[in-house]
Amino acid sequence: MHAMTIPAKGELAWSEVPDPIPAEGEVLIRTAATAVNRADLLQVAGVYPPPPGAPPYPGLECSGVVERGAGLWRPGDEVCALLGGGGYAEAVAVDAAHVLPVPNGVDLVTAGGLPEVACTVWSNLTMVAGLRAGETVLIHGGGSGVGTFAIQYAKALGARVVTTARAAKHAQLRELGADECLDYTGDDFTGVGADVILDIIGAAYLERNVQALATGGRLVVIGLQGGARAELNLGALLAKRASVAATALRSRPATEKAAIVAGVRQDVWPLLASGAIRPVVDRVLPLAEAAAAQRIVSANEHVGKVLLVTSAASAPGAGAPA
Repeated sequence: MHAMTIPAKGELAWSEVPDPIPAEGEVLIRTAATAVNRADLLQVAGVYPPPPGAPPYPGLECSGVVERGAGLWRPGDEVCALLGGGGYAEAVAVDAAHVLPVPNGVDLVTAGGLPEVACTVWSNLTMVAGLRAGETVLIHGGGSGVGTFAIQYAKALGARVVTTARAAKHAQLRELGADECLDYTGDDFTGVGADVILDIIGAAYLERNVQALATGGRLVVIGLQGGARAELNLGALLAKRASVAATALRSRPATEKAAIVAGVRQDVWPLLASGAIRPVVDRVLPLAEAAAAQRIVSANEHVGKVLLVTSAASAPGAGAPA
């Protein structure tokens, strides 16, 4: 098969590589689509290696057709999957417990951009932060894949949604359900009074995020685009009886990922089937053009997901991008 390999730091190459060999309990998926996540950019840059046992190619999610089944999955099933790596390839082997059916009403290609965002959003807003109806959530990076999904999921839960993004993206984010949009280049978000904050920035926003929390608020850090080190005012946390959590999805043990996937299938997939959440796809490029796709994400030029498709995406029954 072919995959996007990393011959040197900062480089991607379309290369012929060995076919994956599924282990016991793993499903072999012929890939139709994958998506660009910021973790992929970090891996190509040489600062975020895949976890032990994962394929060396980037790609934290995929959709496709099962070629060799395991567990509940049989050859011919159209599925999508949460991966530790390897999505930038024409085939991937993955733990059967990390596989999901393509949601009703979603085509196979679009499903390639769902597992990572759905699992990230559900695990952080529901499992970690316990977001409830009537609460206010502040979502940083509302135009990202995670952001566009989180806005819709939070609204489906009955929360009030405030988000930060470039002003040019605000109209689209309001259409997704955002109640208030702030321009991160100049607007002050410290007075939001958020019960929950979902943060992709890290150090650069830490002090202001704590200021933005309501009493009993929960700050969940899921990215470090603004650095990893900052001073935390514990007195401010104590005064608000607030908490800070930091989470990562890729490095979780397989059993924890399986539990998250199961929660997503139970709680999130019905929202996709009903149309309460719709996948947001910015553009679709061939997998061999992954380097160009990563430049788009790095420049923050997109709203929603940037998808990469293989030749299998044009096969009968593979569907078309949304």
